[in-house]
Amino acid sequence: MNMLLTSAMKSDGITIKEIAALLNISSSTVSRVLGGKAKEFRISSETEKLIKKTAEAHNYRPNQVARNLRLQKSNTIGLVIPDISNPFFCNLALKIETELRSRGKLILLCDTHDDSEIEKDSLQLLVDRQVDGLLVAPVGLKGEHFENLSKPLVMIDRYFETLSIPYVSTNNYSSSYDAVKLLQGRGHKKISCIQGLENTISNRQRVEGYLKAMAEHDATRFEVEVIGSDFTIQNGYESALEVLGRKKRPTAIFSLSNQITLGVLKATKELKLEVPTDVSIISFDDQPYFELTQPSISSIRQPVEEIGKEAVKLLFDLIEGKESTSKLIEATYIERESISAPSL
Repeated sequence: MNMLLTSAMKSDGITIKEIAALLNISSSTVSRVLGGKAKEFRISSETEKLIKKTAEAHNYRPNQVARNLRLQKSNTIGLVIPDISNPFFCNLALKIETELRSRGKLILLCDTHDDSEIEKDSLQLLVDRQVDGLLVAPVGLKGEHFENLSKPLVMIDRYFETLSIPYVSTNNYSSSYDAVKLLQGRGHKKISCIQGLENTISNRQRVEGYLKAMAEHDATRFEVEVIGSDFTIQNGYESALEVLGRKKRPTAIFSLSNQITLGVLKATKELKLEVPTDVSIISFDDQPYFELTQPSISSIRQPVEEIGKEAVKLLFDLIEGKESTSKLIEATYIERESISAPSL
């Protein structure tokens, strides 16, 4: 076997130049055939078939790096999320990756750990990597570093009302308002709200929905309570211990994330309180394990799959120079066993 054929059959595949030398034709002809332009350049069907057969037999794979440099594309999308350990963002990343893969794009994922400085570094890293576009669930406290990015950008879940950056998110305000109204309809008056990261748009809108519903129900200042500081289990646990440890405790808790809800459940167990007999619970964010707890947890299910699909579609519109429109998507209430009429 000659040296050329030995090289052509190596494990990492044959190159266009090697195919051309093997068939004694020009590299440009091979390139045009393998690039799907045989008809455009009037290359005979016999030559086209021979080139394709040879390429397949010797494991030809296109050089994506060279192709991307030529087309000024990387075929990658940067995804930046605040906390991959949070089931909501983990599931959202999975849905986005699936949607991007169906469109022939790869994903570069960065976790900011809810840190604005890490977020800045991650964005610069992705821009330097020449991603084709960015999907970002921002920490949500500072937005100045998003203003001068040189890449198409769509925000997901959290966003900034002061920036003209398109976004896709849940309608947090109406979902929270409806959840509190449901608790009030079951007879609850003293409803404590355990919030997440203050000043983020998602948290603020959920709190506003809670406050609006409480105000319409003529709640006294002793019945309205917003407590907490971030979207963590520890925050839910510590906040629930505080409000449920009082002599006049709330009859219901509205927790603003699934992680917070887990902390609330830990606190009720420690305080030996029964859900929903002693305290009703409704969670903003649904997760599969809420069906498995005793009792199962009533929740607001965010449209994760739809958010992922719409965000990817919006980003592709931006990449292709089309008009973009932000979108708020309605959540769904899931009735389970954690809500009943108050016993106090």
